[in-house]
Formats: sequence, C-alpha cells, structure tokens
Amino acid sequence: MARTAGSTGTETLERLQDAALELFAREGYAAVSMRAIAARTGVQAGAIYKYFPTKQDILFDLLAGHMLALEAAWREGAGSELSDFVRFHVRYHLTRPREMFISYMELRSLEPENFRRIRELRRGYEAIPRQMIEEGIAKGAFNVVDTEVTTRAIIALLNGLTTWYREDGRLSLDEIETVYITLVNRMVGAGEEEEENV
Repeated sequence: MARTAGSTGTETLERLQDAALELFAREGYAAVSMRAIAARTGVQAGAIYKYFPTKQDILFDLLAGHMLALEAAWREGAGSELSDFVRFHVRYHLTRPREMFISYMELRSLEPENFRRIRELRRGYEAIPRQMIEEGIAKGAFNVVDTEVTTRAIIALLNGLTTWYREDGRLSLDEIETVYITLVNRMVGAGEEEEENV
C-alpha cells in the first residue's frame, strides 16, 4: 500500500514535505535519505518516488515554496515603507525557523539549474526593499553608498535574527523590531526623524 490508510494524495504530499523540512533542518540535506523521509511519514520507501523522483526535487520544492509563500504574504499586507518591510520579514520568519534555516543553509546543496531558479525568486523578493531604498534616495531621505550591497546587507541582518532569537529572551519581539528598524534606518542613512517614527 503506497500511503497510510485513509489519507489522500494531497495529505501524503504535505506529510512528505513536512518530514523532509524537519529532517533537512535538523540533520542537513546531505545526511537525510529518501528512505528516512518515507519512514517518518509511514509511506513505503518506493512510494515516495511517485511524489518526488529525487531528493533534489524535494529540496527545490521546499525552497521554491518558501519563496513563493513569502512574496504572497508580503503582497497580502504590503506596506510602503522600509520599516514595514523590516517588521514583515522579522515576523514572518520567526514563525518559520525551519524554512528560514534550509532556505539559506541548503542553497549550496542545489544543483546548478535549481540554484539559478531559486536565485531568481530571491532576487524578486530582494527587489522589494531595493525599490524602497531607491525611492528613499530619490526623495533625499536616504544616503546610500551602494544600493545593491545595502539591500543584501539588510536581508542578511534580518535573516540572522532567527539564529539567536528566543521568546523568553531579554527583549520582547516589539522591542527587537524597534532595534532592527533603527539599525536598518542607520544602514540607509535615514535622518533622526525616521528613527523617531519607528
């Protein structure tokens, strides 16, 4: 029997994705086998290939799914200020630490064509803060030496939060957001007025 009794193909697919996500985040892509993913979901080892022909297909599916969901979530409640982007990015990723981890740690495991496709999705997302920075420069609100480098530095700063944030830590999430918005404003050379409005 290819799937757990009573389950649908969609449910099985979702269980396989969740199992792979958990195992990749905990053990690393290279250390996880297709058999281990199947075993974690109760799916027969051979049946997993109906959903994913290779382990590389699973990794690509997870990374592409993360980027597409990320952009869709931004569009749903899109703001127009760089501070809106900071708040969104922080809140979104702190509720999805596994997705965040493999999205940045397992890029190296992608085959060249899959890497190119994920890189394009990432560039689409990075275009959001980049455009905000360019608009801020045009208005004279920001003073940036290099827009591309600054955009990537902001993304790296925000992504690093998931490696150390703890709910029971010294600062609340609201306080951390305020600190991060202040840091980002300084990175783009925003004036004191912008910092006071965080």
